[in-house]
This record gives sequence, structure tokens and C-alpha cells, in this order.
Amino acid sequence: MNAGSTPSDLAALRSRAIDAARQAYAPYSNLRVGAALRSARGEIYAGCNVENGAYPIGGCAERGAIASAVQAEGKEFRLAAIAVAAFAADGTPLPVSPCGACRQALVEFGADAQVTFLQADGSWIEVDAGALLPYRFILPGQ
Repeated sequence: MNAGSTPSDLAALRSRAIDAARQAYAPYSNLRVGAALRSARGEIYAGCNVENGAYPIGGCAERGAIASAVQAEGKEFRLAAIAVAAFAADGTPLPVSPCGACRQALVEFGADAQVTFLQADGSWIEVDAGALLPYRFILPGQ
């Protein structure tokens, strides 16, 4: 667990991620994903997946939450922790970790941020964002 992340902090993020998943717009895949993050400032932001009939232009929950955080906090936003929860149409939890594009976004804002995601049995996995994408893309000068 990262410094500053308490079990109650994680429980709150997980609950908000589950709530966000309920709001997902997923009429094509029926895969509802929600994410809730805590910024380094201690603020909470949430996002859900939003599909579109032209599949490639849908949006992921994690990047939706990050966009909300950046809009609110500006370029100073840094990610401290994020929880991700995914469910099938019938409400069954699915073991879905952040996709590659989301992993890149997570490490962009906090390679040492704590990432927790729901498993099919209802347990949660916890890992640092950098461990999800050890060979990430880094632009020169970063």
C-alpha cells in the first residue's frame, strides 16, 4: 500500500468505482467499467466507460476519471491511487485490469500510484501503476 493510502481510503475508492460502473454506457459490449481515483491533493474523481457504435471512439473509465482530474486540477494533477471495477450485464464482477492505453495514462500521472482492481471472486488486486507497464513510453526530456 502506498504511503497515505489507508484501508478506508481504498474502500472509499472501490465503492465509488462500483458506483461509477453502474452509470456506464455499454449497450454493445454490456461490459460496465467504473473507476475512481484520488489525486495527490486528496480529491476524488470518477469515470465510467462510454461506448459508441463506432467502437474505436469509445472511452475508458480510467481515462475518463483522469480527464476529470486534469480538468479540475490542471497540469499539476498527480495520481495517488485508482480503483477499477468491471461487471457483466448481469452484475457479475469481471477480472478486468486497465487496458494498455489506460496503463500509459496512469504512469503518466503517477508511476508509483496505487492501482486496485476487482477480481471475479470479489477480491481486489493492488499493484503500483509502474508495475502494470514496466516498459512504458517516455518522451525525451520527461
